[in-house]
Amino acid sequence: MATIRSANWLAFLLPTALLGGALISQYGFGLYPCEMCMWQRWPHLAAIVLALSALLLRARSAALPLVVAATMAILTSGLIGGFHAGVEYDWWEGLTSCATNIAAGGDMLDSIMNAPLVRCDVAPWTLFGISLAGFNFLLSVSGAILILMMIAKRRKDSDYV
Repeated sequence: MATIRSANWLAFLLPTALLGGALISQYGFGLYPCEMCMWQRWPHLAAIVLALSALLLRARSAALPLVVAATMAILTSGLIGGFHAGVEYDWWEGLTSCATNIAAGGDMLDSIMNAPLVRCDVAPWTLFGISLAGFNFLLSVSGAILILMMIAKRRKDSDYV
């Protein structure tokens, strides 16, 4: 039986897992993010903060809007991921420039020259033909819909325990 608290936990765990996977792929496997990849991370971070805040609140009336806001952040990241995947699959045009991450401090010119150039229109990794942005789209949008369904189903019972 789904509860709003379960929806809250899903709203916390889903973006945590997706953001954690993105960071592991970057720092563990050298898959550096492009600018649109970074755009997808910010809503996940917001969702984590919102859902964690809701988990820590005892008052149902204050927690529920935070869960809904976290869900909207997850959905936003998923929609950005869908746009990014479309750019990678050449369905539409994305950014006209590439971006890179450079380390702060030190010799700026040296940092720029040695930083990896990451294109937004090239998927650095795929599984079954689905890029990381595509997986973010599928998981985030599906997860957001599931969370909203859980909230709608159990909200009338005020079952936030």
